[in-house]
Amino acid sequence: MALALPDLLDEKLVALDLRATTADEAIREIIVLMAATGKIDKPDEFLEQVRERERANPPIIEQGVAFPHARTDLVKEIVLGIGRSRAGVPFGNIGERARLIFVIAVPRQLITDYLVCVGALARLTRDGATRTALLQAQTTAEFLEELRAKSALLG
Repeated sequence: MALALPDLLDEKLVALDLRATTADEAIREIIVLMAATGKIDKPDEFLEQVRERERANPPIIEQGVAFPHARTDLVKEIVLGIGRSRAGVPFGNIGERARLIFVIAVPRQLITDYLVCVGALARLTRDGATRTALLQAQTTAEFLEELRAKSALLG
């Protein structure tokens, strides 16, 4: 069965008001949510894996959106944690500010599903109207409904 983005969306994995002022703090804040659901057993180890990947391949932030991730043995399924920062958090080598941050934990063997997930998120967030709607969503339910609705339009 093919992975669909809506299958990964969970209200418990969304923080609409990140307190973080650095990329590391933002990623940690989102990983704490992921761990609280029991989907990641060793959040500190996963955070270090994300850091290692970011050092090896600094993230490219496009239009205020970041996709920090790691392929890992610490999860049995893809886990998507989402954070939003109204002020933006500096990411990458040039410190471009990310306002939407999608942290993805991917089992090592699910490369294709991971590519589907990131591809769908990238296509959705490339659209200015979608980004604006996500940034203006008042509730987690509204935020996720926007992602679900736009994802359905992708097919």
